[in-house]
Amino acid sequence: MHTEAIEYYIDDESFTGYLAYDDSIEGERPAILLLHEWWGMNDFTREEAERLAAEGFTAFALDMYGTGVSADNPSDAGALMTKTIETEGAPLKRFQAALDLINAHPTVQAGQVAAQGYCFGGAVALTMARLGLPLKGVVSFHGALESDIKVKPGDITAELQVYTGGDDAMIPAEHVANFVQEMQTAGVRFDVTSYPGVQHGFTNPAATARGEKFGIPLKYDEAAANDAYEGAVNFYNKIFQQ
Repeated sequence: MHTEAIEYYIDDESFTGYLAYDDSIEGERPAILLLHEWWGMNDFTREEAERLAAEGFTAFALDMYGTGVSADNPSDAGALMTKTIETEGAPLKRFQAALDLINAHPTVQAGQVAAQGYCFGGAVALTMARLGLPLKGVVSFHGALESDIKVKPGDITAELQVYTGGDDAMIPAEHVANFVQEMQTAGVRFDVTSYPGVQHGFTNPAATARGEKFGIPLKYDEAAANDAYEGAVNFYNKIFQQ
């Protein structure tokens, strides 16, 4: 397994992503871009990139906040997320830089790229699909589903997979229903999987301790996490015809 931190620049600002791929595989392969939770780049995101690399993809965990910028509490995480979202053009510019970087990598089949996001990153990944970026697929794990972007038929070219918790206080059933209606109206090919009784952050093993520490409704769910991961890998194998 080849892994490395890659520093890149956007408007003279430093960002550091994490690249992983199986160097025993010869030739080009599809790529997955990973988008971190509101905490910022951390070991969980890097480990998820390595898991996908072991499945035969080139994985690149992109940095949405800047080199060395992360949070260890909800207040700071919320501030970082809000600053990123409210900086005009920042989410698109930061995602596009990573998309260009990965498409140019020698292990990657250019144009064969999907995006996978967690929490804040899931919302960003879906936003990129709504904006019509050239992605084969998008997977969102417990990501926000509401958006100010109004899509119409033809706007979204990626296939979508959404995994959400049935007891997620941050993504209520109303948001899920609105998303389904939005995507059906726009003629998008998509799937939504809702896990009964499962809370926000269910893919991250650190979620339960964080939820208890800060008094917020987060909880890891191993069964849901494993099912969602397997579903995502099967989805990638299908869209990339692996």
